[in-house]
Amino acid sequence: MTMKPSSNIWIRRQQCPCRDWKCYVKYEGDDQTSVSSQLIKNETTSTSSSSEAVFMPYVGQIFKTDEDAFEYYSNFARKNGFSIRKARSTESQNLGIYRRDFVCYRSGFNQPRKKANVEHPRDRKSVRCGCDAKLYLTKEIVNGVTQWYISQFSNVHNHELLEDDQVRLLPAYRKIQEADQERILLLSKAGFPVNRIVKVLELEKGVQPGQLPFIEKDVRNFVRTCKKSVQENDALLTEKRENDTLELLEACKAMAERDADFVYDYTTDENSKVENISWSYADSVRAYTVFGDVVTFDTTYRSITYGLLLGVWFGIDNHGKPVFLGCALLQDESLNSFAWALQTFLRFMRGRCPQTVLTDIDSSLRDAIARELPDTKHVICSWHVHSKLSSWFTPSLGSRYEEFKAEFDMLCHLEGMEEFEHQWNHLVARFGLASDKHIALLFSYRTSWPLSYIRSYFLARSMTAEFYQSLDEFFKRILSGQTCLQLFFEQVGFAADLRNRSKEALQYMHTKTCLPIEENARSILTPYAFNALQHEIVLSMQYATTELANGSYLVRHYKKMEGEYLVIWISQDEQIHCSCKEFEHSGILCRHCLRVLTVKNYFEIPEKYILFRWRLESSLVALEDQNGQCNSDEYAQVFHSLAATLLTESLFTKERFNHVHRELSRLLEHVRNMPVSNEFASNMAANNISES
Repeated sequence: MTMKPSSNIWIRRQQCPCRDWKCYVKYEGDDQTSVSSQLIKNETTSTSSSSEAVFMPYVGQIFKTDEDAFEYYSNFARKNGFSIRKARSTESQNLGIYRRDFVCYRSGFNQPRKKANVEHPRDRKSVRCGCDAKLYLTKEIVNGVTQWYISQFSNVHNHELLEDDQVRLLPAYRKIQEADQERILLLSKAGFPVNRIVKVLELEKGVQPGQLPFIEKDVRNFVRTCKKSVQENDALLTEKRENDTLELLEACKAMAERDADFVYDYTTDENSKVENISWSYADSVRAYTVFGDVVTFDTTYRSITYGLLLGVWFGIDNHGKPVFLGCALLQDESLNSFAWALQTFLRFMRGRCPQTVLTDIDSSLRDAIARELPDTKHVICSWHVHSKLSSWFTPSLGSRYEEFKAEFDMLCHLEGMEEFEHQWNHLVARFGLASDKHIALLFSYRTSWPLSYIRSYFLARSMTAEFYQSLDEFFKRILSGQTCLQLFFEQVGFAADLRNRSKEALQYMHTKTCLPIEENARSILTPYAFNALQHEIVLSMQYATTELANGSYLVRHYKKMEGEYLVIWISQDEQIHCSCKEFEHSGILCRHCLRVLTVKNYFEIPEKYILFRWRLESSLVALEDQNGQCNSDEYAQVFHSLAATLLTESLFTKERFNHVHRELSRLLEHVRNMPVSNEFASNMAANNISES
């Protein structure tokens, strides 16, 4: 049996970062793993649902085909504690096969075979005992339509029928699904013995020992049968990997000849075969000069076909979108491979180190970053932590997992380190996780993922849910429908080319306060950054300030008196610092600093606190309409005036209000369905305004 080639060469990494071979990570919402993990449940459900509808067969019962009859009888047999097999079939020249005999698996008697010339022949005991349970089918043609009917049926057995937990172990019902076959072959290739393969599958599927739809003997027979095919597949895959990596290298060389700013590098083994390869583009290097302060090194995917780990470097631009910075294919997940990837990336980016790098949990990668980027802050992405919680703690906590997850989320957002460690100990004790290896793993990485430890690290809002959703969409574009590395290289090149990025529409950014600070920021920041700052400006109005003797301020919420923040103000060079560290964390001034600036009668935010990375002028792609904001202000004034008049007139009677509400709803639906033009005719808009 040969393995069916996968339609996509990329899969999520499933080995747990705890490095225990028995531990397997199932990602929430991942179709590939969820399908695999649900196989046994689906099989049980389908079997029980189909068997519930099956009644005892009877003479004269009609079926469209003989296979339909066999499936019906098989479902009946499984429900009643036995299995069946196909016996005789009778054929004629006119009708072809016109009779089928299905019998109990213990029908007939074992025929003695001629023993081979061996010293100690095996004497296998037969299960056949002459059972007379049977179902005979006969074919007939009625009005030109072929059908099968039961001509004989007997449900009399001369042996005991099996219970549900025993009947599933009969050979007829022990099946290894295709997904399990691929997993078994992969583990066998990795050197896992059969008993460990069975244990891994039980752990992955979350079932008790002995509850798989097949037994260890089936796995052993399958591996033995496939051994020759596996060897052939290994040879083919090795040849394919060598050829495809060579083609990828040639594609990089050709790209470098066409584009002098394209950069790539690779390593080879002792046989001059490509081991690791990495590349980046001119647009990526240019983007890094502006958005290289915070980078994400994503190692979520690996190639099951080539045995290569995929690492992709991303930045976050001034619109909150991922920017492709570089790509690496690594032969393994060792310290040396990761160190090479880091060295190569820094060389591509002309030696400039990022302030912060975000990764998944990986001890080898952590050690490589500490060695190659000693001055860079290393942060574990919160998404990677949360995506593993269900796989790690659901088996041990069961129904208490949701309660644990809610408390874990609250703990992640605590601001003080001491409070975090106190609440962590309380969480571990409450849920009885003191000896849990994953709790120990998370605690050993505590300086890299909880907010209380990374609050002063600059992350540029790269741990928001929206950013990770954008990353996921990027991977779907470059990894869908992959069949070879050269096609992957082409798709990465297309996605990395800034000319293929959609232009960012300059959305209308309406003000929510009368503060001049807000109006000033609106003219400088991108909509993404302005929305974040505007949220802080609005909330700043809920805070009271108390000036201290040294010129600093204590800032408190007017209701939540238990929390206060210290804002240090240095007037000489307009420095402002808050104990919440929001500006150091995101590059956006916090509500506490904004409140103090308002109290100090500032009409504009000091220049140094509007980072270049968040400004409109730092956009990599030209905006659609640079004059849109001015026009939008005029449009807003017109609509506000019209809406105010309409509201006044509609409130006189209920009939007026209902009519206006109905017509406005209809108008809104019509406008939403109108096509959006790429270029807006500003002169037409001006004419419309003057006419109004």
